[in-house]
Amino acid sequence: MSGIENSGRQTGKGRVKDAILIAGPTASGKSALALDIAERKGGVIVNTDSMQGYSVLNVLTARPSAAETARVPHYLYGHVHPSTAYSTGAWLRDVTGLIAEGALSGRPAVFVGGTGLYFRALAEGISDMPDIPPSVRERWRYALKEQGAERLHRILMREDSAAARQLRPTDSQRVVRALEVLDASGRSILEWQAARGQPLIDRDSALFLVIEPDRGELVARIDARFDQMLDKGALDEVRQLMALGLDPDLPAMKAIGVRELQAALAGQVSFAEAIERAKIATRQYAKRQTTWFRHQLGADWRRLRPGDGPAITI
Repeated sequence: MSGIENSGRQTGKGRVKDAILIAGPTASGKSALALDIAERKGGVIVNTDSMQGYSVLNVLTARPSAAETARVPHYLYGHVHPSTAYSTGAWLRDVTGLIAEGALSGRPAVFVGGTGLYFRALAEGISDMPDIPPSVRERWRYALKEQGAERLHRILMREDSAAARQLRPTDSQRVVRALEVLDASGRSILEWQAARGQPLIDRDSALFLVIEPDRGELVARIDARFDQMLDKGALDEVRQLMALGLDPDLPAMKAIGVRELQAALAGQVSFAEAIERAKIATRQYAKRQTTWFRHQLGADWRRLRPGDGPAITI
């Protein structure tokens, strides 16, 4: 694995040379590390986290502050309305757009976030998916609302059992996506996924970093950060989101803290209970992220502890 000796220029086939990838569970300090490296190298930061791409959810997704984004250029933060079901493919197209615009030319590109599938797509490519006609999309979204995810999962099991076996019956977005693709193309979503696209980064010149914090330390960081979120206006963000009247199955509506605080605002639970539920949900999410990174990220990823940043030679 080479270090970062040259500027973040692009190489052939649209790939970004000398990219720096920083993965890690929520509240692990990866954004601070990205900012430190980007400042030292005169680079730019690209959001690689599915929730931080949504607007409105500034505090609850722990997006970089205005002061931080003023220090180095930040891309793909808060650019998607919560009414949109943003996907890995959509994110990859947005990164491709940044490359085409030259936003990642001439300086290192630091990709930072907690969404493992984004990193995999960036480094390995992702298959093209068929266009879904609006009529097909509307039909399955209506079916989801009327029949529920588990009923649609049974339909998928009948029509495409291999795809259904890879999905939880309650995973409404992915179940509907599999049915849409099958309906629109006549082919299983697994067939489409098997055909990999072109990676956007040059792996040989990239630096791969993943933060693996101590479990106890991470729990303390998560709890303290959620308290800070409340101080910074998390409740106001939930009120703004509720005012939009969005489908509760949309990804943005499932951001940790939204449902918990929404229940408190509705008087269904106390605020103390809502806060504790949100902290527990965040800990569980961080554990799933850590497990995914441990098993899915290969030997080319350098494992770090929080605070290791200054020791990294780049």
